[in-house]
Amino acid sequence: MNTPENLQYAKSHEWLKMTGEGTAEIGLTDFAQDALGNLVFVNLPEVGDSIVCGESFADVESVKAVSDVFSPVTATVAEINEELLDQPEKINEAPYDAWLIRVEGITETEELLDAKGYEAVCAEEG
Repeated sequence: MNTPENLQYAKSHEWLKMTGEGTAEIGLTDFAQDALGNLVFVNLPEVGDSIVCGESFADVESVKAVSDVFSPVTATVAEINEELLDQPEKINEAPYDAWLIRVEGITETEELLDAKGYEAVCAEEG
């Protein structure tokens, strides 16, 4: 399992990469994409939407099921990765390059884990 040290992780299997003061990228972890299987559809929020820490902001559909994607922060959607709308398989191919959304104005962050802490959560679930 690939767990980059420079990211923070939610127990619900999203990663967070801080990109500036109050701005970040959010995506699905390697563990999540592996558990879901081949992704065939991604439903993302609109630019300008508010997302709330711990609540679903998107969903992904695999050949197995539809799964919610939960936000590790409270913020405003600044940009969506439109490439994923046509090519959701990019999440399977490179989960840490295939960010789902970029957010700004972060006001709240859930308790996030470092790489070692997240690997421990995955080991319990594995």
